Amino acid sequence: MGIGALIVTLALVGAALLWANLPTAGTVPLQPTTPAAAPIIEHALTGHTNWVFGVTTAQLDGRSVVVSGSADDTMRVWDLTTGKPIGSPFTGHTGPVSAVATAQLDGRAVVVSGSWDTTVRVWDLATGKPIGAPFTGHTAAVAALTTAQLDGRAVAISGSNDNTVRVWDLATGAPVGAPFTGHTGYVQAVTTAQLDGRTVVISGGDDNAVRVWDLATRAPVGTPFTGHSKRVVAVTPAQLRGRTVVVSGGWDDAVQVWDLATRAPAGAPFTDHTDFVCAVATAQSGERTAVISGGRDNTVRVWDLDARMPP
Repeated sequence: MGIGALIVTLALVGAALLWANLPTAGTVPLQPTTPAAAPIIEHALTGHTNWVFGVTTAQLDGRSVVVSGSADDTMRVWDLTTGKPIGSPFTGHTGPVSAVATAQLDGRAVVVSGSWDTTVRVWDLATGKPIGAPFTGHTAAVAALTTAQLDGRAVAISGSNDNTVRVWDLATGAPVGAPFTGHTGYVQAVTTAQLDGRTVVISGGDDNAVRVWDLATRAPVGTPFTGHSKRVVAVTPAQLRGRTVVVSGGWDDAVQVWDLATRAPAGAPFTDHTDFVCAVATAQSGERTAVISGGRDNTVRVWDLDARMPP
């Protein structure tokens, strides 16, 4: 994925902003939902010495920052406005840093990282220092990561090449319950959503399936979403006419949309990509939702979800 991971992610953000300011199919422009923001200054953030696998954003001392994880086994923090690095690289992983996320822990901003060294780590964003010992339990590379709240505590949720999803207490590093098992291939993507007032974990894997789990009870929610013909490497929730849907991207070059409650496809797949779909994101403009996808065909595509999906 390399620096392309960073480029695709920043391109998705830019595409979302562009979509939110495009006119509708007629001539009436969309109304902005927030005050006009300053232009985004484009930067090449250089310093890593190997592929960049994961990026996320956070707030640090009132400024927006980018956090990146790399195959050079480090993480770096950058000022989004100036493109300048902040502090020294975070070092401690003994393998590529393949996934990064952010959270609040005891009133401070922290970075959570997953690595090919099979561990999950927590770092103080301001100092770059590790917090506690690595979280150990996965038996293969950690490929995907997100954070959530569970019973008033911050947790990390990791997907691994050991085919499992695990939940960790960010404050103690202890595993929360047993792993989620069911995938028969590497877990490549994880995210969370709300369903009937509860938090669910959504995962995509090399078994071509999207699975849903109740975060609190750890039980699977219904049967897997099956429709992709190759591995699923990206998942994200979205809102479609008042209901929650799941958007997935796969190596079958397709973007699929699923009704989270009924588990049925919400419509036909988006099939304009001519190579692997590597990333998906969403953006809102008023009541309309955009799906943004990045692919190995070197394109970022923007889709009007409401127009694409049947009533």
